[in-house]
Amino acid sequence: MDETTFWACIKDGAVPDRGTPKPPSNALPADLVQLLIFKVGLDEAEVAVMSKEDAVARMQKYWAEGV
Repeated sequence: MDETTFWACIKDGAVPDRGTPKPPSNALPADLVQLLIFKVGLDEAEVAVMSKEDAVARMQKYWAEGV
């Protein structure tokens, strides 16, 4: 960490980049993944390739129709 970043953190509360990976913008929320696998009964590999829109639509179908 350089001095400018250090003081920005101290004075302004600006958290420095620590190199942690950021999840992709299209990543499924963990709770949705868990519901699809354990509630709906989908296979983990099937959920892994779903788009966010498809996953939400599948969960809505489960809630509406129970299947």
